[in-house]
Amino acid sequence: MKISDCKSLLLALCGFIFLAPSVASAAGEAEVRGTVQRVFEQLKSRDYSSVYDSLPASSRTRISRSRFTSALSRAQNMYVLDRLEIGQVKVSSNVAVAETVLYGRVVRPLETEGKIVAQQYLVREEGNWRVATGDSATIKTFLAANPAFGRKFPIRQPRVYIKQNGNWIEFNPQRLPRR
Repeated sequence: MKISDCKSLLLALCGFIFLAPSVASAAGEAEVRGTVQRVFEQLKSRDYSSVYDSLPASSRTRISRSRFTSALSRAQNMYVLDRLEIGQVKVSSNVAVAETVLYGRVVRPLETEGKIVAQQYLVREEGNWRVATGDSATIKTFLAANPAFGRKFPIRQPRVYIKQNGNWIEFNPQRLPRR
């Protein structure tokens, strides 16, 4: 093999080594996006048992499948999901966060368009991404194990908006009159 061929091969390998983390990161982001979209479709179609299967093991040990599906079933008369927008996705080892906006219609206590702006936290277990959103204990455990990621993406509470006179207004249930 000629020296020029060796140099070309070495340069190609170096280029691949520097590109490999970017390719792996893009693949991880695509997996996270796919998981978030799949779980949204399961919620939308009211396949709550499959949503339960997407929870981390620690969440499944704290709540039974029947309690989980029953709670979601009771809430189904309050809203109808329409679509999901997935924004920025960040992956670090076995934890990820996806910025999302869920659109739908609120049917109770008043009928209007609505949206939820939320971070979807995911953890990797047994090679699969699991949605940990809403499970602060699990999220805090994973963020404690990855403090740099936790500082960059601290837990934010979801914000709920309703459309009123063509504008999105933040919905605050504490401000509703008591019956």
